[in-house]
Amino acid sequence: MTSTDGWGSPGHEQRYQERVFAERARLHGAAADFAGHQQRVLADLLEFNADTAFGRTHGFGRIRTMEEFRRAVPVQDYAAHAPWIDRTTAGEANVLTADRPTVYFTSSGSTGAHKKIPVTPRFMSSTFFPFYYAAWAPLIEHFPDVLARPDAVLNLKHDPLAAPPTAADGRPHVGASQVDFGEKFGEPLSAEPGTAAPWAALPVPVAADAHLEKMYLRLRLAVQSDVRCLIGINPAMVAAVPYQLNLWWPRIVKEVHDGTLGGVPYGAPAPRRAAELERLADHFKTVRPAQIWPHMRALFCWTTGAASLYLPRLREEFGPGVTVLPAPVAASEGPVGVALDRHPSAGSLVATASVYEFVDADQDLTPDVATLLADELEPGRDYHVLFSHVGGLYRYAVGDVVRVVDRVDGVPRVEYAGRGTRSDAAGERLREAQVIRALRAALSAMGLELRNATCQVATPPTGQPHYRFALAPHTPWSAQETTRFARLLDGHLGEQSPGYRRARDAGRLGDPTLHLLPRDAFQRDWHDAVGAGVRPTQVKDRIFRQDPALWQRLTQLPATHEGEHR
Repeated sequence: MTSTDGWGSPGHEQRYQERVFAERARLHGAAADFAGHQQRVLADLLEFNADTAFGRTHGFGRIRTMEEFRRAVPVQDYAAHAPWIDRTTAGEANVLTADRPTVYFTSSGSTGAHKKIPVTPRFMSSTFFPFYYAAWAPLIEHFPDVLARPDAVLNLKHDPLAAPPTAADGRPHVGASQVDFGEKFGEPLSAEPGTAAPWAALPVPVAADAHLEKMYLRLRLAVQSDVRCLIGINPAMVAAVPYQLNLWWPRIVKEVHDGTLGGVPYGAPAPRRAAELERLADHFKTVRPAQIWPHMRALFCWTTGAASLYLPRLREEFGPGVTVLPAPVAASEGPVGVALDRHPSAGSLVATASVYEFVDADQDLTPDVATLLADELEPGRDYHVLFSHVGGLYRYAVGDVVRVVDRVDGVPRVEYAGRGTRSDAAGERLREAQVIRALRAALSAMGLELRNATCQVATPPTGQPHYRFALAPHTPWSAQETTRFARLLDGHLGEQSPGYRRARDAGRLGDPTLHLLPRDAFQRDWHDAVGAGVRPTQVKDRIFRQDPALWQRLTQLPATHEGEHR
């Protein structure tokens, strides 16, 4: 943080809390007139961007109502926006927005290609910052001690770059967690908790793409601090911490003893702390975060999707009283929902940020698909989410599916349910959310637990295609349990997805099969991906893993049917 109003400056903590609570209060207040705020967001984005190339093409100057906006602008994904964004990155002004982008957020798409999301000052002030500040309110309201010291928070996603990559117009093309919002957007209070810790800007040289080494160095420093909160956003990063501590433990203890960091002298040798750490490992025969940081209070990450299968047990690794608070339902392209209280999974739609539209998750997203507004949503249903905001994304299909949990003050609360992509080998049109709910139901019925799961469609040279699941049990399963689980899973998949049941009944899909993996298989695979150069924030849980190379990397099995359980 380059601002003089950063963590550690006089009065910063109080000013930060006041800003966070004020933004939450404004979002609470907006609920009383949700529809009115949505109309004002629409009017603002149309007026502000009417004279852009996109605005002129689509007649923004003539649009007054939501129905007119729907008729004028088709539903679009990133690919449809990309030609306009390419003109912007080439240096052309006034293409999607009247504002010039200050940075481009990067986000990995379904093809693996990195998107370039234009981020303008107007977007940040009107769309991003209100939800961004409010998202921290439950944490600092109920666990204020996490702000007491700069090193009380281990922020795993914070990864500043001295020389960030740039787009063709010379502006940074980076992850949101790599941007100094104080410097770029004049927001001195915007630095997240944990971004002033001793490990935030690493004090020893390390290559920008040496992601595993950077993670090691931060853990090495953090074991000497009284960490109270861990921020991961991506829960796979949180799940990696116990694995990393055990993987790197001998090196960590030696460096603490010797007073080195990455082999470079750093601070005073600490043989007493090193001996204490060694005793912990010897006594418990493993290394758990709860032993290293006994005053841990909270984890902050996404709590739904595949993470819902393993977070309850993972939380115990950090301590029996630790609370898991949900990160916002959001993408690099914009916010959807933010938790304004301690609900474990859902957040209220951000009325002042974007115009929101929804499509039933089982429908195809076509340019002219009929959409629903927030007041038409039903609790317990899954929807594709679209948004339009002043930052230059219009009727944008972000690719995520959300589930409506309930309504608070008339405003839907939604949780992330999974990616919108479908697996469709035989007409089953199976969605991530359906697989996750089927897994959860089968586990609950048998009292079993998982550390993670994924699946793919197996297409043998002869016979029917079928789903094969790779599962890492929390404790070993017997052969009888495995066989029964496969049958239950098949039944629950049919209950969740009528298309799956029809394909099974018609003989187009065979019985699902199971591969049981070692308990740390997914963490090992995560490390392999990060070690290959992918930023940790981008290595996320995958329910569908159809790529044969990725399947083999995880399972360490050839693409055959040996060892499968039916």
